Amino acid sequence: MRRSIPMARSLLAMPAMPQAARATGARFAGRWTTEKVPMGPADPILGLNDAFNKDTDPRKMNLGVGAYRDDNGKPYVLPSIREAEKRLFEKGANKEYAGITGIKEFNDASIKFAYGADSAPLKEGRIAAAQVLSGTGGGRLAFEFYARFVGKNVPIYMPDPTWANHLPMAKDAGLSLATYRYYNKKTFGLDLEGMLEDIKAAKDGSIFMLHACAHNPTGVDPSAEQWKEISALCKKKNHMLFVDMAYQGFASGDANKDAEGLRILVEDGHDLMLAQSFAKNFGLYGERVGCFSAIGSTVEETERLLSQIKILIRPMYSNPPINGARIVAAVLDDPILNKQWYAECKGMADRILAMRDLLKDGLVKAGSTKNWDHVTAQIGMFTFSGMTPEQVEKLRQEYHIYLTKNGRISMAGVTSKNVTYLAEAMHTVTK
Repeated sequence: MRRSIPMARSLLAMPAMPQAARATGARFAGRWTTEKVPMGPADPILGLNDAFNKDTDPRKMNLGVGAYRDDNGKPYVLPSIREAEKRLFEKGANKEYAGITGIKEFNDASIKFAYGADSAPLKEGRIAAAQVLSGTGGGRLAFEFYARFVGKNVPIYMPDPTWANHLPMAKDAGLSLATYRYYNKKTFGLDLEGMLEDIKAAKDGSIFMLHACAHNPTGVDPSAEQWKEISALCKKKNHMLFVDMAYQGFASGDANKDAEGLRILVEDGHDLMLAQSFAKNFGLYGERVGCFSAIGSTVEETERLLSQIKILIRPMYSNPPINGARIVAAVLDDPILNKQWYAECKGMADRILAMRDLLKDGLVKAGSTKNWDHVTAQIGMFTFSGMTPEQVEKLRQEYHIYLTKNGRISMAGVTSKNVTYLAEAMHTVTK
């Protein structure tokens, strides 16, 4: 029989509490000391935004953020997106969970959009697809897959340079990082010779990451003929390919043209993986809409791939958000909205292209004798200007123009109202 201990005895048996601990509001020493959890470095882009927001100069320009702005420098929601939202609201769709792989209509529309309606793997049912958390979610899922089924610490070859977030995404998944030559600093263009040499030198069956279009941060893309060379050599080396496609339609204004590199790889028989983002081209930045897909050699292999994709997703975030995916599916599946979106997306791309022309012309008018042809030769949201970190800092300190230290300019922040000021400032710091 259990004996109860009298309250007085139990209290007397308790060890005395230190005086400091008994004081009101007193706490024991922190568990997470700086030795255990050091202060992490600030994100360079977010830090840039903070500095920009604190700047009171009326001439200030934020050319660091990769988000589209209209010619008044304001965020832009596409009318086709607004119409799709209206239809979904009037339809009264529920808010139930999506499955692990998300909304089927969205996945089906996404892979048709990327691979093309006539794609052999699409027609043959050899594409495993899952809705993910935009391009970052798709990339992280690919890297987790490689780490689990190819091996931890296996190198993944990324272009030099690449989007900064690619590096920690792969590293945190357990892969080791390697690079291949991509950008020629002397020509401000593609280093095709160096790229092919590095692809050839890598161990057979290595993992290579490619940007489908509007390479971030350089804006330099291979031509169709160069894509064919890259594809043939990767095929010969039996390399595994992961393709990141964040700008389809936004780069040139033609979604099919922007998918040309991807489709060349698929036609050549690469069983690649693809991450699509709908942030830039649909303006759905905060909705976190993306699609991850993997091509199998057979339907049976594709089913196995999908089963493992689900297993990876389930403990990571269980299932994706539904609103943005419903919007994209509504636009892509409706002929009228689809046509409207194509025109609006081309309008965004055309504005960026026009700003490139104005910037280059402005540099010439300002008196610059440097060759700025790369400003108009590059494509997409960014211009890799070739400016040094010192010149970038001078732009910030003296002209209140904010961009990343590597000289990357977000052309979305350039407008017809500020492009002359930017050109004159760039000329001054690059003399």
